[in-house]
Amino acid sequence: MNYSRFKSLIALLLIVATSLGALAADRPNIIWIIVEDMSCDFAYQGQPLVHTPHVDRLAKEGVAFSNAYVSSPVCSPSRSALITGMYQTSIGVQHHYTGRGTVKHHLPAHVRPIPELFREAGYYTCNTNQEFKNFGKTDYDFEFDKKALYDGPDWSGRKQGQPFFSQIQLRGGKLRDMPRAYEEVEAKMDHLITADQVTLPPYYPDDPVFRKDWAEYLNSVQYTDKEVGLILQRLKKESLLDNTVIFFITDHGISQARGKQFLYDEGTKIPFVVWAPDRVSSGKIRNDLITHIDMAATSLYFAGIDIPEYMQARPLFGPQAQPREYVVCARDRCDETVDRIRSVRKGNYKYIRNFYPKRPYLQPCVYKDQKPFMKRLRYLHAADKLNDVQSLFLAQSRPEEELYDLSKDRWEVHNLAKQPEHLDKLREMRAILANWIIESDDQGRFPESEAMYDSATKKYIDGITRRGDTERAKDLQGNVNLMKQWKAEGK
Repeated sequence: MNYSRFKSLIALLLIVATSLGALAADRPNIIWIIVEDMSCDFAYQGQPLVHTPHVDRLAKEGVAFSNAYVSSPVCSPSRSALITGMYQTSIGVQHHYTGRGTVKHHLPAHVRPIPELFREAGYYTCNTNQEFKNFGKTDYDFEFDKKALYDGPDWSGRKQGQPFFSQIQLRGGKLRDMPRAYEEVEAKMDHLITADQVTLPPYYPDDPVFRKDWAEYLNSVQYTDKEVGLILQRLKKESLLDNTVIFFITDHGISQARGKQFLYDEGTKIPFVVWAPDRVSSGKIRNDLITHIDMAATSLYFAGIDIPEYMQARPLFGPQAQPREYVVCARDRCDETVDRIRSVRKGNYKYIRNFYPKRPYLQPCVYKDQKPFMKRLRYLHAADKLNDVQSLFLAQSRPEEELYDLSKDRWEVHNLAKQPEHLDKLREMRAILANWIIESDDQGRFPESEAMYDSATKKYIDGITRRGDTERAKDLQGNVNLMKQWKAEGK
């Protein structure tokens, strides 16, 4: 090669390198802030007791979605759906903690987790906890190699100028289950909400146990906001804010009797904020229906990564954005408790289909039954101290169908399913769900295999036994036996 050609080649390489560097610099960092067990109770959403300036700032300077729903109201199916951009029911991970069993579940061959797509596009991928020290929560209900998904727990390990995709996991409402952690939180708070300030939903008794739990929950909302403030502070310190897109969501609603695990708004409706300077209009509130998996497709859109054709998530911005006519939520087995519930939200109406109507709403579930509010609720019901609305959820059977007009009944306590004047709406919603089950290939229509159920519950019980909680393990085994008995009885 002569000298002039060599110089030309070097010049060409420099141009290409410069172009690639500019492209990398233009690609935004993507951050998912995912909070556990929290409903729509931030100040920007109208909760008067909380002080949440940092999340409110994200909503004020970004886009807040007022009708965002999770596809599942419990942790592992919700997270499995989010990390793939697919309904958990379509990829066979609809049961909570399928992955705990010795029978392993694998994703369909064509479905790939979102971090893999970001890594292939040159992003540094990470998943961290609230302290930026350790890997954050995954709880995916399928087999995966953490090293194939994440480069590290924190973006500090990336190359200079390399964009990053980061999931930041915050404990949120789970703090109420961690006495020591909650005491530390209380010590850090300038203002604490007290039990006497709380106004409870009408379907819960005005009782000291419920008031205390709800006050602690609202304090966890305030503390979550402080953690969001620390995230923003770090990004500003590292001069990353201007080129970072932040998503703020929760994995599902509050862990309460009618919240987590159930398809009422308390369990499925979540805060969803997109903060993207110079990429979205600031201070906008969108009322269109979205589902939490749409965060996956929207993140790919902002990063300039092609959205796979198979993906059920939809981008919320850009030329491919397409409004949803309705959203569907699904609940299946949670730990040892077998169930199958589906809901459709369209317009102001919510339709719920209970596929096990002969069973009580509150089937035995050790995870929830150990909580003080659940013990108190059952005690008050047995003592005949609940009114009709508060007793609804303690019924020993449930209607096959529920229909609510949310414009008139935000608490979802007046079931319209058997009222003749709502028959046309009932039929419409029923047909939407029936079509969705087929079109989305809802795997919940096939009963879970006995091998999978036995595997998952055995590993769950064995783990609790190893921790020395023999009473809880005994209760779990009793619930497993009851599930099998009800199945044999056709319930």
